[in-house]
Amino acid sequence: MLAMTVKETAIRQQLDVLYREHHGWLSGFLCKRLGCSQHAADLAQDTFLRLLSRQRLPEPEQARSYLACTAKRLVIDLYRRRRIEAAYLEQLSQRPDIQAPSEETRALIIEALLELDQQLDTLPAKVRQAFLMNRLDGLGYREIAEHLGVSVSSVEKYIARALHACLLISFGVDP
Repeated sequence: MLAMTVKETAIRQQLDVLYREHHGWLSGFLCKRLGCSQHAADLAQDTFLRLLSRQRLPEPEQARSYLACTAKRLVIDLYRRRRIEAAYLEQLSQRPDIQAPSEETRALIIEALLELDQQLDTLPAKVRQAFLMNRLDGLGYREIAEHLGVSVSSVEKYIARALHACLLISFGVDP
C-alpha cells in the first residue's frame, strides 16, 4: 500500500468528520427528494465520493450547502439517466424484430447515450435542434431551415458542428 501524504491524510480526516456530522442529514435531504431511502443512501455515498476526489474540502460552515448542491446535481444526473434509459427501452420495445441486448451491452449503450446527451447539451440551441430534427425526425435541411427561420447554409453548418461534437465523443476527446 502506498503511503499517503500529510495533505491526503488531513483531507481524509476532514472528510471523516464531514461524513459523521452530515451523512444522516444528507440522506434525509435526498430521501425527501427521491422518495426512496435506498436511492438516497446511494446518492449520499456518491456525494461523499465526489468530495474524496477534491483537493480541498468546503469550510465547516459551508459544508451543508456544498453537500446539498453536489447532491442536487447527482439527482439531476439520476433523473437524466432514467429519462434516457426509459426512452431507449421504449424504442427497443417498439422493435420486436431486434434481439434485446445483454445487460452489459445495454449498460454500455445507455452510457454512450448519456455522453451524447451531455455533449448535445453543450451546443447552442439551434445547433442541437437542427441536429435532432434531422436525425430523429428525419427532416431535410430545407425543412429545418424553414422551421428555425435560418438559411439552408446555416443548417448545414449546425449539423456539421453537431456531428463533429459526436465524432469527438466517439474518440474520447473533449471538444
